[in-house]
Amino acid sequence: MQRRDFNRIASLASAGFALQPLSILTSCNSKENNSEMAKIGLQLWTVRESIEKNLEETLSKVAEVGYAGVETAFWPEHISIEQAATALRKFDLPVFSIHCELPVGKERENILKMTEAYKCNRIVWHGWPEDSRYKTQAGTLELADIYNASGEFSKKEGLVFGVHNHWWEFEKNEDGKFPFEILFNELDEDIFFEIDTYWVKVAGQDPAGIVGKFGKRAPLLHIKDGPATWTDSLDEDQPDPMVAAGQGIQDFPAIVSAANGNTEWMIVELDNCATDMMIAVQESYKYLAEKGLGIGKS
Repeated sequence: MQRRDFNRIASLASAGFALQPLSILTSCNSKENNSEMAKIGLQLWTVRESIEKNLEETLSKVAEVGYAGVETAFWPEHISIEQAATALRKFDLPVFSIHCELPVGKERENILKMTEAYKCNRIVWHGWPEDSRYKTQAGTLELADIYNASGEFSKKEGLVFGVHNHWWEFEKNEDGKFPFEILFNELDEDIFFEIDTYWVKVAGQDPAGIVGKFGKRAPLLHIKDGPATWTDSLDEDQPDPMVAAGQGIQDFPAIVSAANGNTEWMIVELDNCATDMMIAVQESYKYLAEKGLGIGKS
């Protein structure tokens, strides 16, 4: 999958551009701080190149690191859902959420097949690529209707539906509105948000502030680190190389504090990496665990 419009964001960042805080979001933090610590998971998209070469060897390494579970994305063509599910069970890597297409049309059958194979009832619309309807309030409301219908279908099937962000949902649209503000207010409360804290930072927002405002409606957080900027020296469709959690500019302790115990999973994900990917996977887990920001496999 290709990335777009990073150079535009880079130029804005270099000019000192910063978005205003999302003003109309109402905090959903629970009244009592949940003392249970979030679990540390891995989005398997991070190790897609390694999986392409050797599925079982890759999953074995992930399990050895100590990750409590994984979030699936898309498998290489030569790996079936059944093969993937068997390998995940072999290495005791439970699936806590599934990145998938929207549950509409023929995709419904495939999604139900995955949820059964992985024994997981939580599905996440990955949100890629950018939908042009986000550029206007009317278009975003149209998408909200689609997401609500997806949530209704999911509920009937005993599933829980959520949406994942990139950077554009936290940039003002042509009507001066933030798309994720609109979604927050328009989506059924049973629909959850998986906040990608890195893309929030790229958009010029404060990840801790956003996580705090979404509160219990954001039980899943994507954890990635790096410069959170884009440069002309790279291909325009590629992000700057990311780094292991704790080695970039992200303030994860502040994010965890702002979450107020509402986070169920801290999900390590790197789209690309400045170092060896598996080493970054190990170092990210070590950082989160040693800092007391999450817990791994018991």
